[in-house]
Amino acid sequence: MEGEGNETLHPSCSASEPPYSEELLRSLDLPGKFLFAILTLMTLIADLVFIEEALYIYRKIPSSKRSIIIWVNAAAPVIATTSCIGMWIPRSTMFTDFTAAVFFAIVIHKFLLMMIKECGGQKLLLRRFENDRFKISTGPCCCCCLCLPRVRITRRTLFWLKLGTFQFAFLRPLLMFLSIVLWTNGIYTPYNLSPKGAAIWISCFVGVITIIALWPVGIMFQQVRTLLICKKIIPKFALYQFILILNHLQAAIINILAMQRVIPCAPPLSSSARGAYTTQQLLIMEMFLITLISRVVYRRRCDDLEPPECMAEEAGDSKQTPRIIMNGAISEDGLPRV
Repeated sequence: MEGEGNETLHPSCSASEPPYSEELLRSLDLPGKFLFAILTLMTLIADLVFIEEALYIYRKIPSSKRSIIIWVNAAAPVIATTSCIGMWIPRSTMFTDFTAAVFFAIVIHKFLLMMIKECGGQKLLLRRFENDRFKISTGPCCCCCLCLPRVRITRRTLFWLKLGTFQFAFLRPLLMFLSIVLWTNGIYTPYNLSPKGAAIWISCFVGVITIIALWPVGIMFQQVRTLLICKKIIPKFALYQFILILNHLQAAIINILAMQRVIPCAPPLSSSARGAYTTQQLLIMEMFLITLISRVVYRRRCDDLEPPECMAEEAGDSKQTPRIIMNGAISEDGLPRV
């Protein structure tokens, strides 16, 4: 029985490399070609929506926040674009996944900076929370460690929070470069998770630095979410979390199922290649929706850029100057205008 099963097994099911794009396109039937066209169109629409949103941000948002908000908005369309390229050219999947992962590592750091900027910058944030303390018993590291003490909000603690996200934005490209170098020598294979391979060790290290990078973002969000509720920080954080879960956790689950051959091969795609192919198609649809939602969440009127506290402080400063109305004319410091 086993011999008969091996004889009927298609050669592509045991192939270690994904097929070439020409071979994949020839194997598509009419519904498959229609799906390819729809997903490609969704990617193009997502890119156009992002370009339009970037132009709006460039015109309406102050220069101090402009680049950071554009970086955060670009996460979903960039992931959709890399997934579309990987869908059309299956053998580029490793490089497109690396590109999306590196870009999102930078976005995590930018999201932390965005929350600080939305509070008015580091100086104003320290002034507002000078008597408060950070709650560090938050996810993903210490959500169960409720006994952890609160930490004072100082320049030093803000530096450590920024360093926590910056290390991921710095180390992720280095690990990508190391993986490509090892791949050229046959040492690194994305789907080989045996202890003798390099992929399992690099993946574990990436997981550790990812958790370390997500911790500061969670700490800062818990501190400023009430202050920035007028800036829609909760839906912005939800979109950021959705991208994180879909791009990392969903992809990891599908890849594990593919390596265990729970996802069967479909010639010319092997099980692992079909798992990556499925992930790319799902990500294109999901990032398309997130791009459209982000356009609504991040678009705001120009007169709603500063937090209410800043306006209250300015109003308080203006009230310190006494004003007297004399014969319909306004005078300051008790002196009539001439």
